[in-house]
Amino acid sequence: MKSLKLIGLAFGTSLVLSSAALAQDTTVAVAGPMTGGESAFGRQMKNGADMAIAEINAAGGVLGKKLALDVEDDACDPKQARSVAEKIGSQKIPFVAGHYCSSSSIPASEAYADSNVLQITPASTNPTFTDRKLWNVARVCGRDDQQGEVAGAYIAKHFKGKNVAILNDKTTYGKGLADETKKGLNKAGVTEKMFESYNKGDKDFNAIVSRLKAEKIDLVYVGGYHQEAGLILRQMRDQGLKTVLMSGDALADKEYASITGPAGEGTLFTFGPDPRNKPTAKAIVEKFKAKSIDPEGYTLYTYAAFQVWSQAVAKAGTMDPKKVMTTIKGGSWDTVIGKLEYDAKGDIKQIDYVVYKWDDKGNYAEISTKGS
Repeated sequence: MKSLKLIGLAFGTSLVLSSAALAQDTTVAVAGPMTGGESAFGRQMKNGADMAIAEINAAGGVLGKKLALDVEDDACDPKQARSVAEKIGSQKIPFVAGHYCSSSSIPASEAYADSNVLQITPASTNPTFTDRKLWNVARVCGRDDQQGEVAGAYIAKHFKGKNVAILNDKTTYGKGLADETKKGLNKAGVTEKMFESYNKGDKDFNAIVSRLKAEKIDLVYVGGYHQEAGLILRQMRDQGLKTVLMSGDALADKEYASITGPAGEGTLFTFGPDPRNKPTAKAIVEKFKAKSIDPEGYTLYTYAAFQVWSQAVAKAGTMDPKKVMTTIKGGSWDTVIGKLEYDAKGDIKQIDYVVYKWDDKGNYAEISTKGS
């Protein structure tokens, strides 16, 4: 009986120890539009996060601890994003890769700052995200003032003497990008003939298309997301317009081609140099492809966000978010999208936007750099 008690005690102790070991795993998060109109980009982010966690754990984890991933859905809704941020903060999660929409990242960042969570966005490009001097924010992508300048210079050079219109969807991202593109265009000596807005989620753009037709617009720049841009393109073609559509990085998903079909041929957009083609990403791209995943758009940017954080934690010797952020801003980080260094605000120093074009087969390829 005594031996049975000892065995039972030992067994119970082992359960406690194993539970304690499990409890020592560190939970980190990815937050973005897992549902809703921008869910294609939420999938990109989750794919990048899943692969990053698997690779980090296979290499021994971070500070001897394995990572567990918490996936949160903000549906690109600012209020939902704030709730997600408060939830992540209440769970004392030290790091989140998120969000996608700038209108989500900005309000969420304030909640993260209050609850001691370090946030690196893979995709939010609005300058306000890092311009508010919050201690806890950084990104692995560029900014709309950089992106808009490239777009404006490209339009000015390749559509010189043509009629240009600029549209926006009134969101933080869309309006901000349209405004920065307008600045870039005007700086290059071109004034747009039309500047109009619509509502994100709209389906019927025939009134706007009729105006584009009446104004004989040769190129329309759309500051907004891929679903509305795709519908605008289709409705332009339905009315017989051959107007070229150009937009920003929110067109970097093949779902755009599923909306437009072959009519999407010739659509232009700005995005960073394709990370899938970088030597630094070769091995990881092959691992994604082995899982039948095309790591397009912001997949590798999300992977890079986890790399920056995990490397900084290792260098700092702690997961304390404020110490880790200080380390991030003072270091140089090797990632799948290249070597990254940060300024005091949390913006990367190496960014450069290029121009892409969609073909009639549903693929896009880089056609230009620096607006040339």
